[in-house]
Amino acid sequence: MIAIQRDRRFYTLLFLLFLVLCSNTLLYRSPLTPLLLPTDTNWIVVGSLIDLAVVAPLLILFLKRGRKITVKPFITWMISGLVFARFLIPSAYFEPFTYVPIAAIGIEVFILLAELGLVALLIWRLPGIIRWIKSHEESPLYSLPSAVEKRVGNHILLRILAAEFLMFYYAFTSWKKKAPVGEVYFSLHQKSSLIAFYIMLIHAIIIETAAIHWLIHEISVVLSVVMLFLNIYTVLFFVGDIQAIRLNPLFVKQGKIYVSLGLGKRIVIPNEEIKAIRWGKEAEEEKLNPKDTLAFIAKDFETLPPHCIIEFKRPLDAHLFMGFKKVYKKVAIRLDEPDRFRELIDKA
Repeated sequence: MIAIQRDRRFYTLLFLLFLVLCSNTLLYRSPLTPLLLPTDTNWIVVGSLIDLAVVAPLLILFLKRGRKITVKPFITWMISGLVFARFLIPSAYFEPFTYVPIAAIGIEVFILLAELGLVALLIWRLPGIIRWIKSHEESPLYSLPSAVEKRVGNHILLRILAAEFLMFYYAFTSWKKKAPVGEVYFSLHQKSSLIAFYIMLIHAIIIETAAIHWLIHEISVVLSVVMLFLNIYTVLFFVGDIQAIRLNPLFVKQGKIYVSLGLGKRIVIPNEEIKAIRWGKEAEEEKLNPKDTLAFIAKDFETLPPHCIIEFKRPLDAHLFMGFKKVYKKVAIRLDEPDRFRELIDKA
C-alpha cells in the first residue's frame, strides 16, 4: 500500500511539473502565441516567472527529496528556472524583467563566495583542529568531523572536505600506527575476505591504468588524464579505507558504542538510546531493510548474516561516504568475536 501511494504521489508531481513546463512553452512558443497573449503581458510574464522559478523547483525537489526541502538546492533550481525563462520568453516580452536572472545569478555567486569563505576558514583553523585532535588522543575518524563541526560549521562542503582529509590521512600517514586492542575493542573484518577483496580491486585498477591509459591517450588526451586521475583517486580511497577499517574496530567507551567500517559508514550509539538488541538466530532471520538499517557486515565472497541487530528508541545520525548524513533506526553488526561482545554488552 505504501509503495502504491508513493507511486501515485510521484506520478502526480511529475504530471504537474510536465503541465507547468508545457503550458508555459505553448504560451510563448506556439503558433497561437499572438492570439493568447494580450497587449499588456507583464502580469503574464510575472506568472511564468513564478511558475518556473518557484513552482517548478518545488515540484522537482519534492520528486527528488520527498518532504525534505533545503534552501541551497531550491536556490540552484530557482536560478535554473529563471535562466530557462530567459530563453523561453521572447525578448519583446521579457525586456522589463532582464534584471531578474542577473540578480539571481548574483545571489548564486554570493553563496559560492560564502562557501569559499568557509573553506578558507577551515584551512585557517586546521592547525588548531589537528592540535585539538592530538591532545584528546581519539581516533581522527570520529574526532576530526566533530572538531570541524564545532570550530567551523556543519555545512555539507565542510563535511566533504573533512572526509577527503580523512582519506588522505589514512592513505599516507597511518602506516606506523597499530590497531587498538583490549577488552572493549572488537574487529569486524579479520574473519572475512574484505581486505583481500580490496587488494584484488587495487591490483585490477593498477593493471587497467597501465594497460589502457596509453591506448586512450591516443584517442583523447583529456579523457586519458581524467581516467588516470579517477583511477589514482580510487586506489587512494581503497588504501585509506583499508587502513580505516584496520585501525578503527568497534569499541565501547563511556556508555557509547562506536561502530565503523572504513571511511564509508560510522555511527555512535549511546546506551540510553538502545531499545532492543536481537542476537543469534533471531538477528539472522530478520530481514534487513537498507532504508532504516545500517549494516556493518564486512564484504565476503558470500552474503553473511549479522550476529546482532541493535534497535534504537529514536532514529540516530550516521556518517556516510563523502561526509553525508542519514538517520537510521537500527544497525546490523557482524563481529569476529560476537560472544565476547555480547558478554560486555550484557554487563553494561
